[in-house]
Formats: sequence, C-alpha cells, structure tokens
Amino acid sequence: MIIDEGTKKIKMRIAILGSKGIPASTAHGGGVESYIEELAVRLVERGHRVSVYCRPYANPEGRKRYRGVDLITLPTVNRKNLDTWFATLFATLHVLWQPVDIVHYQGVGPSTFSWIVRLFKPSAKVVVTFHSRDRYHEKWSWFGRAYLAFGEWTAVTFPHLTITPSHVIQVFCRHMFGKEIKHVPNAVNVPELRVGTTVLKDLGLTPSEYFFTLSRLLPLKALEDVIHAFHKVKTDKRLVIIGDATPDMHWYEEKLHALAAHDLRIMFVGRRSGHELQQLIAHSYAMVHSSRTEGLSLAILEAMSYAKLVIMSDIPANRELIDHSGIAYPLGDTDALADVLQVVVEDKAMVELRAQRAREVIKRLYSWDSVIVRMEYEFQKLIK
Repeated sequence: MIIDEGTKKIKMRIAILGSKGIPASTAHGGGVESYIEELAVRLVERGHRVSVYCRPYANPEGRKRYRGVDLITLPTVNRKNLDTWFATLFATLHVLWQPVDIVHYQGVGPSTFSWIVRLFKPSAKVVVTFHSRDRYHEKWSWFGRAYLAFGEWTAVTFPHLTITPSHVIQVFCRHMFGKEIKHVPNAVNVPELRVGTTVLKDLGLTPSEYFFTLSRLLPLKALEDVIHAFHKVKTDKRLVIIGDATPDMHWYEEKLHALAAHDLRIMFVGRRSGHELQQLIAHSYAMVHSSRTEGLSLAILEAMSYAKLVIMSDIPANRELIDHSGIAYPLGDTDALADVLQVVVEDKAMVELRAQRAREVIKRLYSWDSVIVRMEYEFQKLIK
C-alpha cells in the first residue's frame, strides 16, 4: 500500500488471477476477460498498480504491459480440464513473492487456491469474484462439477471479501453457506449510438432488419432454442449469430449450422469485436439471449447500453436485469419464444419504448463510471 502525500489517497497494488488474460480480443475470452480488462484499466487510471496474470496462448506477442496494466505470462497445460487449474496454481505461487496488497481471484474454480495466499502471504488481502455457478455448464464431467461445487464453498470461505455481480448468487450464498457477500454488478461503457455501417455492408445486412445473439457457441447458451423458434416466425428480418466455439465444442457449432441450414434468414458471422461488434449491436432490431445459466450477462448489458430490447430466457440472473426493458420467456420453451419474437416483429413502438428504458437502466445502475468507484471502495476498506 502506498499513500499519495499530495492527495492522501491510498494507492493499491492489485494482482488479478484466474482469467485467460487481457486484452480480451487477443485472449479470445468471454465476458470475464472483458470485465477484467475494464476493471484493471480503470483501476490504473485511478492511480493504482494492477497486474493481470495471462496464459501464453492469450498473450502470443508476449506483451509486458497493456494500457498501463502489467501483464505476467506464466505457463499452463492447455487442456480443457487442466488449463485453468494449472494456470491459477502457477499464478498463485508466483504472486506469493510479489509486492501486492490485493490478490483478486476470478471465479469459483480459481478460488480453490485462495487458501495458499491466506496462509503464506498474510500481508495481502484476498478477494474472490463469484461470477457464476460454473458447475452447471454442460462441458464438465461429474468430477469437474464436484470440484466446482467445492469451489463455491471456497469462494465464500477463504477470502477476506467475496464479491458477486448477481443478487441471485448473493441470495444463494446466504441460504447455502450462511455467508453475506458483497454485490457489485458487472458494468459496461455507455456508448455513443451513432456508429458506422461498414460491417453491415460487408455482410449484406440492413439496419434494424435483424435480430442477433451474442455468446460463445456452447450448449449452455441453448442457441438451438433460438434457431428452432426463429423457424416459426413470419418475418423477413434475419437472425445473426455472433460468436465462435471453443476448440472442444466444434461439434456443437456444427450442430447449430445443420439446424439452420434450410433457413436462409439465419447467418453465422463468427467472433466479432471492436468496431465490428459495436456496429452489429447498434444497428440491430433486438437481441435474443437463450442461456440456461448465467451470472450477470455482459452480453445483455452491452445490448441494453445500445438501447436494444432483449428477449431473454427467464432464469433469475436474467430477470434481475430487465426492469420492464426486455421480455422474458420460459427457458427451453421454443413455442413461447417464437410467440415473443412474432410480437416483437409486429410491435415496433413497444420495441423502441423498452429499448430506451434499457439504456436508462444501464446509465443508472450498470455503467463503469459508477461501478469502479464501488469496487475501489470495497478494496480500500480491506487494507485501511
């Protein structure tokens, strides 16, 4: 901990462990990597020193710094069931020898190593962000699910502070473990709404004439439900599926392509980021989010920040967000989803009204300008 003599403000040294690394675009990561990138950069902008542990494949150029954030790249075992385990173990052992005030683990799996820092580096404070209940992801074996269930316990037992972006997870921890954890939501930047259309021209898309989904192509995202439902909708609008599969999930991507093959309105555009993604979101008609499980979806927040109505599965973590700005349908009910899509197609006034409300919800509750202040406050309370 360093105290700035001019401002008397505490300058913290923070290490972030458990993700693939940053920038998210290079790491080919998901919502967690995007969240960490914004968190780390904004903490640096507020005068703190931040280091993020990266995996070699996520930092192929071997960068040492990114937008003021120190990048520490350590080896891992790049296999589905071993990657995060070894990467977090090596990062944990490395951080024991670093001058840090806060060691911040991302997720319940990485939290299983947090006891090492508590035991062998008592000068540091340990924080865990409980992003989601990862054991419900279909990719895990019974052993993986059991380990992640253990991780849920470690996430609320070993740290000095546990944070969650979801009220649903906050309530779960209270009932399951008798632990009170802090709620600090995920956040997005509130964007300008006027962006270009170059990527639309390249893809042959017309503004406001397509729905979109945005996620990794994983079974837990239930994108087959969206495809089945869209087949039943009477419209000339298109469905644009944004995202790619992890290497071990190409079978699922092939399944989705097969389901969509006879419907020429459905388009797969792969992973998009930066200006391309901004344009695809900004010029869409509405978003569809069919996930079976979430923490607090950054994809939904992003769509809402661009003033887009989101049609979402009615899981508690999704319902927490909408505040009358979106429409929820029963998870897995493709007939209900098709009915909602048809209503949305036919009621443009309702879409515009709810879309504007969505953007206001983001400005009020989920913008980084407000969330970073809350996160910094929670960290500083630990080390005073």
